[in-house]
Amino acid sequence: MTTKKLPIGLSDFKELIENDYYYIDKTKYIKDIIKSSSKILLLPRPRRFGKTLNLSMLKYFFDKSLENHKELFKGLEIEKHDVFELHQGKYPVIFLTFKDVKHSQWEACFSSIKTAVKKEYSRHRYLLETDTLYPEDKTYFQDILSSELKETGCDQALYNLSEYLHRHYNEKVIILIDEYDTPIHAAYTYGYYNKLIEFIRNFLSAGLKDNSFLFKGVLTGILRVANESVFSGLNNLGVYTLLDKEFNTFFGFTEPETARVLKDYDLSNRFNEVSSWYNGYNFGGEIIYNPWSILQFTHRNPDFPAPYWVNTADTGMIDRLATGEGRELKEEIGQLLEGNTIIKPVYDSIVMKDLETGENLIWSFLLFSGYLKTVKNMDFETWELKVPNEEVRYIYRNMIRVWFDRKVRSASLEEMTKALQEGDIKLFEIMLRKVVIQVMSYHDLAGEPEKVYHALVLGMLVWMSFAYEIRSNRESGYGRYDIMMKPRDLKKHGIIIEFKMIDEEKTPEHTLKKAMEQIEKRKYAAELEAAGVKEIIKIAVAFKGKELWLEHKR
Repeated sequence: MTTKKLPIGLSDFKELIENDYYYIDKTKYIKDIIKSSSKILLLPRPRRFGKTLNLSMLKYFFDKSLENHKELFKGLEIEKHDVFELHQGKYPVIFLTFKDVKHSQWEACFSSIKTAVKKEYSRHRYLLETDTLYPEDKTYFQDILSSELKETGCDQALYNLSEYLHRHYNEKVIILIDEYDTPIHAAYTYGYYNKLIEFIRNFLSAGLKDNSFLFKGVLTGILRVANESVFSGLNNLGVYTLLDKEFNTFFGFTEPETARVLKDYDLSNRFNEVSSWYNGYNFGGEIIYNPWSILQFTHRNPDFPAPYWVNTADTGMIDRLATGEGRELKEEIGQLLEGNTIIKPVYDSIVMKDLETGENLIWSFLLFSGYLKTVKNMDFETWELKVPNEEVRYIYRNMIRVWFDRKVRSASLEEMTKALQEGDIKLFEIMLRKVVIQVMSYHDLAGEPEKVYHALVLGMLVWMSFAYEIRSNRESGYGRYDIMMKPRDLKKHGIIIEFKMIDEEKTPEHTLKKAMEQIEKRKYAAELEAAGVKEIIKIAVAFKGKELWLEHKR
């Protein structure tokens, strides 16, 4: 068992190594970056998967300014390769991070970008004391340090600094940009997207496109923002998303790495819990665990796993896209909550402003942001998708809770599900009527009541999944939902519910009879009985518009 400190929230490689924090060695990827045929690499991954730490590692490996950091890599994987002596400490490095650039107004955003640029210029302030800079260069440099530059001057900052460094060291330059798309997410959320895109496109193009002073550029972020938005004209860009095999274990922990962390902290006996809660990501065919959650769990050793990763996120944008007005994604979210898969097209580059109108883009956004995983590639752009683990399932439950809170008085829904759990079918019927009226009045779905009943399935999944394993079986489109509820405590009662819409020529009594016959015919009870459930409540619900009728058997 190790006594090393865990690097919770620590993203500076030098501090981690020098203070002997626990470290999962990712240095072998330095070789792959050097040998990559792409001059510029974009490596998008979900947040909290180690992007900043890995970029910091690259900075300390390559950087030749001021001091050499060779000792930091002693005993690590990269030291075994020939590229170590050839490239370690050989290049001037520009390192920018935009991870904190998330403001509600363009002016504040631009000011924050200037601060990030100023910080990096300040790190290379020694250039002002040399003969490297021409008088006009020194004026520009001083304008950056005094935050005087306007947008049209600042967009050349990346290129100009690379030229100054190349001139001083007579070596090509490494450019590292962490979380390049954080400002883009903020601009999309707060309504200055076009303004930000225009600046960031010019800024990146000047520094990366046909820059003869550049040896390698590496960018991280969550998404690959489409070429026409940001990377216009970059013909030397290599993009490696979580769909690709290249760099697939660079971010996050593999299964063996996770097992080693747990073993080193004497928690091997909790591996199955950890797998259920935090694994499930599929990066280029490799099972990947969420490193933030693994480190938090290992550090805290809680009685029960908790959603550490989800609780660090502002999920307002996810919620708005998935359950906002005009969206009809509730059915798919219900399928995902039940543990089922959905099949959707996946696009590895996204124009953010199209998210609202492009119905299928939301699934790509959820995948690359870490809220879905790939299961199987169906064809060149279509994938089978699934919720990766219990931690992420938690956010979908919360999403539906928020949706219900906006549309329905959730106390009614909770009372309805509590009555069902306690076997009080009369109260369940009363509360079901009340909830249906509330949902109906919101949706005005006189012609589409089946959507209301699907919403009720979602409600049950959210409010009852702690006590029941809930499965719904869709039949003939939206027309009918069968629900089977298997108690997690097999001494409790199981529940089978059949919703059936009343045909024009049929009576409620006839429809209820047919629904109950359907339950018997399909032998849903047999599955519960085989699991050891002794008491089974069978419920038939017939509905027509806002009216419903109910019958049950025990």
